[in-house]
Amino acid sequence: MEAVSITNASLAVLSVWVISRVVKLINGLKDVGYLPGLRVPFQPLCIPGVVFPSSKRWNPGLLFTWDWRKDLYKPFNGEIFSVVPFLHGAPTIYTNSMEIGRQVISAGHKTGVFGKTDSMGAAFLFWGPNIVAAERDTWRKHRRVMSPAFNNETYALVWSESLRTYHDMISAEGWHTKQTIDLPSIQRYTFKYTLLIIASCGFGLPFSWSSPPSDSESETSMNIQDAIETITQTNLFAITVPKWTWSLPIPWIQRTRLAYDSMRTFMQKHVALRREDVRERLANEETDGWRKDVFNLLIRASEEGGKISLDDHDLIGNVFALMFAGHETTAHTLAAALGFLSIDQTVQDEVVAQIVEIVGDRDPTFEDYPKLDKVLAAFYEGVRMFPSGVFLIREAKEDTTITYPKTDPSGREENVVLPVAKGTHFIVDMVGVQYNPRYFSEPEVYRPSRWYRKTASADRDDKKTDLQDSEDFTAFSVGPRACIGRKFAATEAVCLLTLLLRDWRVEPLLEKGETAEEWRQRVMQATLLLTMGVKDVPVRFVKR
Repeated sequence: MEAVSITNASLAVLSVWVISRVVKLINGLKDVGYLPGLRVPFQPLCIPGVVFPSSKRWNPGLLFTWDWRKDLYKPFNGEIFSVVPFLHGAPTIYTNSMEIGRQVISAGHKTGVFGKTDSMGAAFLFWGPNIVAAERDTWRKHRRVMSPAFNNETYALVWSESLRTYHDMISAEGWHTKQTIDLPSIQRYTFKYTLLIIASCGFGLPFSWSSPPSDSESETSMNIQDAIETITQTNLFAITVPKWTWSLPIPWIQRTRLAYDSMRTFMQKHVALRREDVRERLANEETDGWRKDVFNLLIRASEEGGKISLDDHDLIGNVFALMFAGHETTAHTLAAALGFLSIDQTVQDEVVAQIVEIVGDRDPTFEDYPKLDKVLAAFYEGVRMFPSGVFLIREAKEDTTITYPKTDPSGREENVVLPVAKGTHFIVDMVGVQYNPRYFSEPEVYRPSRWYRKTASADRDDKKTDLQDSEDFTAFSVGPRACIGRKFAATEAVCLLTLLLRDWRVEPLLEKGETAEEWRQRVMQATLLLTMGVKDVPVRFVKR
């Protein structure tokens, strides 16, 4: 009798649970206005959706917008669909239409109807408030303080340091004595290169290729390069586990803790030292002759800003945003561009021809930058193919609506008003945008010529430029919240690509019997850490 009671109780509990999941599904469908889409156990970006193996049948997975990019939207006959989970996660609307996306972004910026989700902000707010994660008025404050630091004087410094770093790399690696160099992963070099540029131009740290920046006298500390690499790989762990987990005597957890402690010490020490130095200079009216790296300019703007100044917590948060997001995204895009150029020698030769015409055998100067539009286009096409900001995520903060076009059975297009319930997530799928054939013909093809004649004008300091204002250039995000460090990244990228491609022919490092197309299918695939990038890219450099 007792066993029967236990069985009945278990069945009752199970029935209640099943009913609750059915109710969750029904409510989720209502929240997205019954928009067609995927009905799955987990929202793809929640922890279970990330942890469990991806499957087209039951769990799309973290990178499903990349994995299914060729036909993701086809079953829904449009550029918008819903994902409604019945076990865990919020109902979500996805779109690869920037016209729809701009509605959401604009509404969030102007009225706050849409805002960032708590989980989205957690990764970037771990270190403190910053321009990436801030909302509305707080974002405006951060933007106002940070914007003056990104100017032509800064970009000229980026160029000179990029030039120095390239020559330092060639010498330290011994490449100047070699005719052929096989690199199993070009990211080993692009990540180090971009880190050293941000360390120098962002924070004024002395370094050489052989001696990465380090900031602690303790023998138990970790150099900044290793710390950033470790933090990037363990970011999800850090923002989700309880604090007591950090004390577990597990080697990789202790290494992770050391990385975070080293990075925090680095940040705190440099904020204090620089703030003291800037205050002293301002008090003595010594405003000339000091290095105008981004960090100095931020602190000076903060000190002179009155009510809009940033405190130490804000500064550390922005250091994190610049140090991590800035160097990782550029490094991945450089790797992608070099990978694509290696398998398309025609495009590579076209870019090299411009480099030889403009630069020749001399070192390129910052004045050459606007003329090297094909080099910049090669970088921009790498951004398009592997957009770092893979998702623009917003949450409806109140019941609202969006409008999207829909074609009826007769072929006539009409605008549909879609109700969106409070708490529903909205994702602008940036992979989908960059691979949307309505914006790009043959989107799977690496074609830098898409950006020829647009790139030079887009990187002037004018507020209105052809490329920035075009509807199809969205890989650096859109609107007022587009990437503040875009030209910083483009400047270091153009300098490195100019020097590398002039001095070396880049070829794919093939496995035995492998064709270039097979190499592309194996290598040029996405990975996602803090941002999205390309997997390890093996290439061969052949001296020209």
